[in-house]
Amino acid sequence: MEEEDWIEERSSVRLRGRTFSGGGVSESRWVDGSEVDSESPPLSMFDDNEAKEGYGSLRRRLVKKPKRVDSFDVEAMEIAGAHGHHPKDISTWHTLALAFQTLGVVYGDMGTSPLYVFSDVFSKVKIESEVDILGALSLVMYTIALLPLVKYVFVVLKANDNGEGGTFALYSLICRYAKVNMLPNRQPADEQISSFRLKLPTPELERALSIKETLERRSSLKTLLLLLVLMGTSMVIGDGILTPAISVMSAVSGLQGAVKGFDTSAVVVFSIVILVALFSIQQFGTSKVGFSFAPALALWFFSLGSIGIYNLVKYDITVIKAVNPAYIYFFFKKNSKDAWSALGGCILCITGAEAMFADLGHFSVPTIQIAFTFVVFPCLLLAYMGQAAYLMKYPESSDRIFYDSVPESLFWPVFVIATLAAMIASQAMISATFSCVKQAMALGCFPRMKIIHTSRKLMGQIYIPVINWFLMIMCVVVVSIFRSTTDIANAYGIAEVGVMLVTTTLVTLVMLLIWQTNLFMALCFPLVFGSIELIYFSAVLSKVLEGGWLPLVFASFFLSVMYIWNYGSVLKYQSEVREKISMDFMLELGSTLGTVRTPGMGLLYNELVHGIPSIFGQFLLSLPAIHSTIVFVCIKYVPIPVVPQEERFLFRRVCPKDYHMFRCIARYGYKDIRKEDHHAFEQLLVQSLENFLRKEAQELALESGLHDMDLDSVSVSSRDYRTRDVPGNEELKVPLMLDTRSEEAETSNSEAASAALPSSIMSSEIDPSLEYELSALREAIDSGFTYFLAHGDVRAKKNSFFLKKLVINYLYAFLRRNCRAGAANMSVPHMNILQVGMTYMV
Repeated sequence: MEEEDWIEERSSVRLRGRTFSGGGVSESRWVDGSEVDSESPPLSMFDDNEAKEGYGSLRRRLVKKPKRVDSFDVEAMEIAGAHGHHPKDISTWHTLALAFQTLGVVYGDMGTSPLYVFSDVFSKVKIESEVDILGALSLVMYTIALLPLVKYVFVVLKANDNGEGGTFALYSLICRYAKVNMLPNRQPADEQISSFRLKLPTPELERALSIKETLERRSSLKTLLLLLVLMGTSMVIGDGILTPAISVMSAVSGLQGAVKGFDTSAVVVFSIVILVALFSIQQFGTSKVGFSFAPALALWFFSLGSIGIYNLVKYDITVIKAVNPAYIYFFFKKNSKDAWSALGGCILCITGAEAMFADLGHFSVPTIQIAFTFVVFPCLLLAYMGQAAYLMKYPESSDRIFYDSVPESLFWPVFVIATLAAMIASQAMISATFSCVKQAMALGCFPRMKIIHTSRKLMGQIYIPVINWFLMIMCVVVVSIFRSTTDIANAYGIAEVGVMLVTTTLVTLVMLLIWQTNLFMALCFPLVFGSIELIYFSAVLSKVLEGGWLPLVFASFFLSVMYIWNYGSVLKYQSEVREKISMDFMLELGSTLGTVRTPGMGLLYNELVHGIPSIFGQFLLSLPAIHSTIVFVCIKYVPIPVVPQEERFLFRRVCPKDYHMFRCIARYGYKDIRKEDHHAFEQLLVQSLENFLRKEAQELALESGLHDMDLDSVSVSSRDYRTRDVPGNEELKVPLMLDTRSEEAETSNSEAASAALPSSIMSSEIDPSLEYELSALREAIDSGFTYFLAHGDVRAKKNSFFLKKLVINYLYAFLRRNCRAGAANMSVPHMNILQVGMTYMV
């Protein structure tokens, strides 16, 4: 029975037209599926002479451990050590070029805010003296300086997840340090992915460890954290609705004063036409739609700065004294409640600040910092100071302050640029919404939908038809109902501040748990910025009845959809784990599995990372025969942006050899794109499986050859030593894997050791059992592939609470019936699919 329990595993990948094996040709091993603890004696604890002698990469683990850990861990460590990922140094010119490109992708929303900020502020506060103008200007200046500049540019951008930003990136970062993910499919092997590795909290820092243990122990905190993340994501999707509406409508409203008879109805109709056209061209891709984004926005920012300087010099340059924050105090003292209400308009000056963090994956931290600090920030300040200077002389122009302050000869060029900038701002938010929904889908928090990849070069450029048309309909409805940028602005502020509050909370947790920042400094971050945001949030909440209800409705709707989907998915996964088929039952069935084995390759897709899914039993009962080779394929998303191709696949044999059953786990990050069709995936899987079988035969031959050798004379060198105790065998200290960085230094020793190996090990002849298994595999491949898909339904038990029955039996069931099926996601021909339904009672 001991021999039957032994499991060999090997991961192999195809890279650049060649097939590689995880450990390389100089490294081999036989493991029994029982992983050991990480407290292994280092190389320095052994005699140096022993380390220099021996067989290099040969090793054998013969120490029994009580705790079983999946043997995938071994392969993940080996691959991660063999393939390094070192970022290339980026030249200064390349950095500046990327910084220029950020103008079109990141700052479109914030750049169009001068179109409507002062008009909204002074709709709440009437201009009666210079205190009103200078106070409002000072508020805008310090809001831009504190939140986007200090908070995002210098703090939040550093809390990125391997270069990725956004709410879900922060959540995945926290999930890697603490096991707070609601879906319990994490494996120790995942922690060995090169982009997964992180510096764990030091044992000396009890605060970080205490927070980690508290988060992992209390399920209520896990749920609260998930709800917080989903709320922030819902607010971002709400921004995707409101940004196009307010940006386009603000730009078009400039025609009211320039064209006679162009009233509010005309503004609404013209805005709707532009919005419909904008969403209709999304299917062609961001790269085609946004080819001129950066130059157009650069021209827009140049126009803002130039017109601002012109107005300052021409009308009243003394408005620069608004840098004195005392004017904020005078502003509130004079206007009291109206000034507090005006904060809802003031916060609009930083709309799109979250995009600096959310779009980080397309650029880098330095490029976004350079663009904002040296271009966006000064141009926005000049624009607002120029408008304030114009209002000092023409206070009655507050309703149309932007276009009135533009020199008459430049009106039409500026109008065209403003309209283009508004469309670009809308495009950036639409693209961000697509990316946000895709990340939510990858982490199991959003129903599956059709995703179209619009670029072969840039994996982040995607198009989701359902979301696109939903956003378009909602934008048209918003413009038709509100008919005014002031009312839309009331709604816009709630969505913007809501996302900022979520980001502040998550970054504070990152500071305490991961950065291990000084407690005083970590608490200063939420106290300073959280307090400012709460003040703004209280101001925008007062506008709930004046349009502020809209983002709350959107957020509640998307929050409900995402949480119900996640809740149902977790219950379904737990049911599958609970009802999986035992190995004893499989051994009782025998290699025929209690039925007829016919030539063919069966790929059974399931979500389990351990064990045999219960749906396999349903296939055995329902089908008169089963394929000769079965591969359990698990597509799993891990909480990192991208999984390197050479670290994507893990393989393992399931049951004894004569069963011809294997497991393949394909790991993807939440930014990874699964563009391969089923033919490419089949080819890659077959090549990997053949390589796996060859390595298995080699290691078996090596193991049997070493069995008769005097292992006491064998010494090896490695950075990681692991041991195992087996009764009747002497204790050996041999490495779990070879440090690839020392391979060259050990080449001569390895060659000398190879010369001492038995000829049976070094023989190039094909093992008969391997030849038989490869021929059986080729026969199965020639007979064709069949995809076994499980349609698992989840139903609440009769004694469950009414709310649980409502959520599971109706709401979650409705989402499952109407979401995209797994077969559609894989683009598999229907003639190659076998599907069986199964109901889980939860």
